[in-house]
Amino acid sequence: MTTSTEVLQTKTEDLLIGALLRVPAQAIQRRLIKELNAAGFEELRLPHMAVLQFPGPDGARPGTIAERAGMSKQAINQLLSSLESYGYLVRSDGEGSARVVRSTERGHAAFWKMVDILHDIEEEWRTELGPERFAQLKALLFVVWESPLVR
Repeated sequence: MTTSTEVLQTKTEDLLIGALLRVPAQAIQRRLIKELNAAGFEELRLPHMAVLQFPGPDGARPGTIAERAGMSKQAINQLLSSLESYGYLVRSDGEGSARVVRSTERGHAAFWKMVDILHDIEEEWRTELGPERFAQLKALLFVVWESPLVR
């Protein structure tokens, strides 16, 4: 007879790191969009997360945002145009001929709402995993964040 621990081990061993990281990240992004929409930021959709993801677009060049998101400059410019038309950001001339993205008041409000939602998500995860395991998870993810593994 197979125990639940054995079943969990088998599932864990069968899942690759990509899925183990991607699925929770996607769930967080879907929740962010759902709650942002409910909070009055109705225009935001999942693709916008490529621009809005940490550290956000404020002060960045479109090419930098594209690189962070792993997208083409053309695709990011479409998202930037969309967010600009909704009043979340503006593109202005920076140094030389480079364009720079600046968040508007509405963009800053959406950013701070995202921070609030993420704090709520962290608290739920802390409750689900327990404070010690949650702290371990964050510590391990930070080690990965700082390592050459993500470069």
